[in-house]
Amino acid sequence: MARVHAAALSSYHRSAVVAWAGSNAANADLAEFGPARTYATAAELAQDPDVDAVLVATPDFAHAEPALAAIAAGKHVLIEKPLATSVADALAIRAAVEQAGVTAMALFNHRWVPAYWQAKERIASGDVGEPILAYARKNDTIVVPTEMIGWAAQTTPAWFLSSHDIDLVCWYFGSEPVEVVATAVSKVLRGRDIDTPDAIQSQVRFDDGSVATFEACWTYPNTFPTMTDSFVELIFERAVIHLDRKREQLEIATEDAFEYPRNLLVNRVGGSPGGSAAAAVRHFADAVLDGAPPLVSLSSSIRVTRILEAIHRSCAEKGAPVRIDKEEAHESLQV
Repeated sequence: MARVHAAALSSYHRSAVVAWAGSNAANADLAEFGPARTYATAAELAQDPDVDAVLVATPDFAHAEPALAAIAAGKHVLIEKPLATSVADALAIRAAVEQAGVTAMALFNHRWVPAYWQAKERIASGDVGEPILAYARKNDTIVVPTEMIGWAAQTTPAWFLSSHDIDLVCWYFGSEPVEVVATAVSKVLRGRDIDTPDAIQSQVRFDDGSVATFEACWTYPNTFPTMTDSFVELIFERAVIHLDRKREQLEIATEDAFEYPRNLLVNRVGGSPGGSAAAAVRHFADAVLDGAPPLVSLSSSIRVTRILEAIHRSCAEKGAPVRIDKEEAHESLQV
């Protein structure tokens, strides 16, 4: 994802990639993004006077340290989703941002998918009524935890996948979460010495009485025609909104397979990076340069982390209900 984001920044007329940090940055082929310095750590990169903003594209569990180093150096920060994998880290990031007076955003790029944005506008119009139920599925083929990411044992399908859907449903519903019940299933991946659940299903109750179910699994067989089997269904008083991401407007049949190639999040049109990921990254650049608040607030991203932390507590307690403490939910509702 760092390369995807860098492509969006290096091709945008308002931004440029000037430095990279990472254990393999010095040996990586980064020529396509223009001339740039490399550093071993984010703390070193943050001291570079030519750097105005830092994009944190580390694994889920490793967001807080580089983000806090960048903020301490007075840099704006864009952080891959989720904001952090603990409420304590998420709150520390927000406190540092407020003290430094910089701009920060978690990169929940699904908000820039045109259909998802259109759904938000329809809900905001008020003609659909109040929310009742939501069901969100985001399931991956087993190639993701076994080959695509080498740190699957340090995350879960809920952190890696459901974080997107939780952000979307909270954005759509505009309500505060109050209780979570969740269950994890572990059979396939632990048999491959990857100590993480195969699937997590959770139910979140909101303060207005609405309920959302989140399903995340990443052990589909690789023969499944899409890497991600995903949809969000929203039931309101006077409407049902169904957002399907399994088929992304393209079907290709060859002698080897029938495919639905993904293109909503990442694509290229006329050689230029496109899709919701590029749109989200460029939005952040505009927010920094124009002094405008980014679309995804830190409060909304902390809310996602609070829900996910409660989900994992409920899984650890074998499906016991977990209250989301109101004291932890003190931030004003920003969606």
